[in-house]
Amino acid sequence: MNARNNIIAIMKRELGGYFTSPVAYVFLVIFLLLTGFFTFTVGNFFERGEASLVSFFTWHPWLYLFLVPAAGMRLWSEERRLGTLELLLTMPITTWQAIVGKFMASWVFLILALALTFPVWITVNWLGSPDNGVILAGYVGSALLSGAYLAISCMTSAMTRNQVISFIVSVMICLFLILAGFTPVTDLLVRWANPAFVQTIASFSVMTHFEGFQRGVLDLRDVVFFLSLIGFALFTTGVVIRGHRAG
Repeated sequence: MNARNNIIAIMKRELGGYFTSPVAYVFLVIFLLLTGFFTFTVGNFFERGEASLVSFFTWHPWLYLFLVPAAGMRLWSEERRLGTLELLLTMPITTWQAIVGKFMASWVFLILALALTFPVWITVNWLGSPDNGVILAGYVGSALLSGAYLAISCMTSAMTRNQVISFIVSVMICLFLILAGFTPVTDLLVRWANPAFVQTIASFSVMTHFEGFQRGVLDLRDVVFFLSLIGFALFTTGVVIRGHRAG
């Protein structure tokens, strides 16, 4: 019970930090504008002539590539820069409670941003009769994808007090996780590498596991992949933070 209260307290502190500055509102506006642009303009939503949100979810791995690291780069870098990390770790909470609390607060913020795209769902239902089960699966996959990117951003943020460096490193890691399973890249690799090797590399890509959600398939293996990626990144964050604490 005490652990849960500590995590909730950290979550409230972090969420309050988001909404007491204009940064959160700027992020939400940019996110909604970009999702609309990629869905209706780049994704040719109306030209497709089908009642689905394929053009909406297809761009999420690329859209999150920059937006999620931008939202997560301050998680620990800011604490280190301001010298409040030591103060936070001297509070009657454990390291993992602080990590989970800060991560969950940011993830809730990202899920809120995703939920605010509901006009797109209303639009497709007004224009036709889509399979809402497929759309729901897409939203679940998108939420897990944002959580994976965020956990990586959390990890890189703990490694440096410079937010820009944290942002760049997390973008590079997330880009690798995209390209490892991006069809044009895998097609190119197959020409000179063993197909089994290429398939193994692709299995570590977020693209490979996100595609199932886009098709409306809630495969346990895909869920486990994203949760494992989140768990590993947060575990690494804990190792880094404890290293600061010991130092």
